[in-house]
Amino acid sequence: MDIRKYNQQAWDNQVNSGKNPWTVPVTPEVIAKARKGEWSVVLTQNIFVPKEWFPPMQGLKILGLASGGGQQGPVFAAAGAEVTVFDNSPAQLARDREVAERDGLNIRTVEGDMRDLSMFEDESFDMVFHPVSNLFIHEIRPVWKEAYRVLKHGGTMLAGFMNPLFYLFDWDDMENGNLNVQNKIPFSDIETYGMERLQQEDRPAEFGHSLSDQLAGQMEAGFHLVGLYEDHHTDLKISEFAPTYIATRAIKP
Repeated sequence: MDIRKYNQQAWDNQVNSGKNPWTVPVTPEVIAKARKGEWSVVLTQNIFVPKEWFPPMQGLKILGLASGGGQQGPVFAAAGAEVTVFDNSPAQLARDREVAERDGLNIRTVEGDMRDLSMFEDESFDMVFHPVSNLFIHEIRPVWKEAYRVLKHGGTMLAGFMNPLFYLFDWDDMENGNLNVQNKIPFSDIETYGMERLQQEDRPAEFGHSLSDQLAGQMEAGFHLVGLYEDHHTDLKISEFAPTYIATRAIKP
């Protein structure tokens, strides 16, 4: 099946439902503070990215990779960066344009597959900001290679992704507070639960990638990993035992 096409429609539906917090744009108050230099963003769910992970924001050319939703991109633009938001979901990109029009921001939006950034020339950006989103594609090493290509030498990639142990447990049991190991890593929503269930629940298909693909994949693309932290889900029992998110800082030498 065309995973990209299915998840594109699924994410558009998430936007239209108004129930997914990752589709809710930032407020005018957040933008006003960012213009004064008071801003923070997340790569995962709860922990703000350390400010020292960012170069000076003024004039910084940032690619928000698979980061539509009107959240991080507008904050960066208000803080003085030149922002391009790239996403698979037209509805998510529309959120960024809504904020840009509302608050007078200059944001470029581009629709596409995170594995294919061929519309951008080599070394086009100073920073790639890639919040938790590669769980919605079945292969991620091409994502790291393309991010490396479009980043300038000396540039930074900040990425958030799922700890693969999150996908070991049966979804229904986990939502009921029980942790029963059932699945293998790499994990595929489609192979484990089937397309019929995904369509009934009207949710995107997810994929749990190995740490080899997540971490070694970045290094094999050419990145130097220079920072890492972990984060937890807010409302799932698994977070009582282990972190469920990982964030990394990588440099293109």
